[in-house]
Amino acid sequence: MAGRINDDDVKAVRDTVPIDSVVSEYLQLRNAGGGNLKGLCPFHDEKSPSFQVSPSKGLFHCFGCQEGGDTITFVMKVDHLSFSEAVERLAAQAGITLRYEEGGYNPAHQRGERIRLVEAHQVAARFYVEQLDGAEAEIGRKFLAERGFDQAAAQHFGVGYSPAGWDHLTRFLRGKGFSDKELLLSGLSQEGRRGPIDRFRGRLMWPIRDISGDVVGFGARKLRDDDNGPKYLNTPETAIYKKSQVLYGIDLAKKEIAKSSRAVVVEGYTDVMACHLAGVTTAIATCGTAFGSEHIKILRRLLMDNGSAKVIFTFDGDAAGQKAALRAFEDDQKFAAETFIAVAPDGMDPCELRLAKGDEAVRELAEPRNQLFEFAIRHIVRNYDLETPVGRAAALDEAAPIVARIKNSASQHEVAVQLAGLLGILDTQFVVKRVAQLARWARQGGGDTRGRNQGPGQGQSHGPSRAAQAYDAGHPSAPRPSGPALNLRSPAHRTERELLKLALQRPELVSPAFDAYGSDEFTAPPYAAARQAIADAGGAEYGIPDGPGYLARVRDAAPNDTVRSMITELAVEAIHSKTVDESYAGFQLVQVRLRAVDRRIAEVQGALARLGAHADPERLAAVQNELWVLQQYAQSLRSRGAAAL
Repeated sequence: MAGRINDDDVKAVRDTVPIDSVVSEYLQLRNAGGGNLKGLCPFHDEKSPSFQVSPSKGLFHCFGCQEGGDTITFVMKVDHLSFSEAVERLAAQAGITLRYEEGGYNPAHQRGERIRLVEAHQVAARFYVEQLDGAEAEIGRKFLAERGFDQAAAQHFGVGYSPAGWDHLTRFLRGKGFSDKELLLSGLSQEGRRGPIDRFRGRLMWPIRDISGDVVGFGARKLRDDDNGPKYLNTPETAIYKKSQVLYGIDLAKKEIAKSSRAVVVEGYTDVMACHLAGVTTAIATCGTAFGSEHIKILRRLLMDNGSAKVIFTFDGDAAGQKAALRAFEDDQKFAAETFIAVAPDGMDPCELRLAKGDEAVRELAEPRNQLFEFAIRHIVRNYDLETPVGRAAALDEAAPIVARIKNSASQHEVAVQLAGLLGILDTQFVVKRVAQLARWARQGGGDTRGRNQGPGQGQSHGPSRAAQAYDAGHPSAPRPSGPALNLRSPAHRTERELLKLALQRPELVSPAFDAYGSDEFTAPPYAAARQAIADAGGAEYGIPDGPGYLARVRDAAPNDTVRSMITELAVEAIHSKTVDESYAGFQLVQVRLRAVDRRIAEVQGALARLGAHADPERLAAVQNELWVLQQYAQSLRSRGAAAL
């Protein structure tokens, strides 16, 4: 049985590894105010950023899909790791040596599967690099040199060579402690007649890294005529390699893509190398598959997908390249960024262009000029006989919906005019109106009527939050106090939310008074549950010196993931006041307590009315006394404020 990681070491990982540095490996973060950062959520599709990170608290939360947690939770969710695997990865990055309890620790048997597979790939990558210097790899070095790549270029991209024998890598990895099962699961080996053999043999090897920089697969180029395999052979689908979710070069390009809001999509490994060496360091490529929706999600998070972002596709000028361009255009509307197409002179790819005309020609190719929709339109028009009215009408029927999809209305109008000229239709306004009508129909009938995901403060007043709805759905038997449904138009719910945010974010302003509040003073079940979790973690007073450790304890005290999500949301959401001080905190404390007292007064008055004039005198006196005490307390709260607490 795997040893449990020491609790102090887990805490050390949480405290040592900044959450913003981890999250920024996967998406671009920008200032959100109040010390928070924001970006496009990696866990659901959205057009405006509702994903927030609080570096000071070590937490993240998405106000769109309600995912949230600490640094460890983020790594678990984004890379589909177990808790132990996530802690081990972060500890390795931070140089923290972990201690394991319950019977010691055997790395060969106890490390998580994903980490073991990644480690096997890291070892294999180093093995292949070393083999490139050998005599057998002369053919591989010649291949690189003929394409303009010297030894330094090969080292920069980690290019290596797989020996031509049956099991060189397999035996090497066995010697490093990897089991046959792990080698087969990794895709580095495959089943042979007498056991595992190398999957890649006698080929030039490119390591494929995920966005965090881990090697998760390989692309292998055929070098010899007697190799009967395909020209390029990639790692098969494994637990860590999904070709629809990886982009070659993304680990090298991500920072520049985020900085410049530009990405260049090329078709192959050597094209990525040529672009980067020529100064186009935003170049990336797919790995043996078409550019699709999963690739778009990766880029959108790095680009922040604003209107000024640009994605440039470079394709070969042949029929296959044109087909790839049209396929990319089908997904064009999934970008907010403008998309362009670049085709080199004589149909050369970036690698060939660099060899023929130098680095400047590659940089020139990557400049955005021809928009992708224009290419698509011209491709459509070429299929029709524009000399006949029937041909022009048919071309318009197919091309007009394409123009209608252009996001910018001014550009849409301009391209509609161009389309009229391209088709030879003299009545330009007819084409413009046709396009505008199609665009209007798309907005009315095919658009997303649900609205965009809202960030904090951008729509929360319209009804229950998703976390609250999930709580109600998951707790049908939970006691529901009297009062309105969770709705931030309700002053009571709005104030309760503010007080809980203060207790989590600024406990020094509300403690010790807050710790005397009962869960029943919070009218919304999710808020009552969050209040109880704070109490179970020791109360707000324990948050004053502890910071992130306090929030971690509160989240751990939550009874389920729904309440935990609510706590994270409250810990990250901005407090709605420019001045957050004792006066503001005192007002929230008083309002929550006063409403609770007023509710109790109403209940006691009802009980008094039900008792009637003939009630037991002792019982009647007790109820009347409680009512008098409550009324005096309410009056004191109204007149003296926080001093009466």
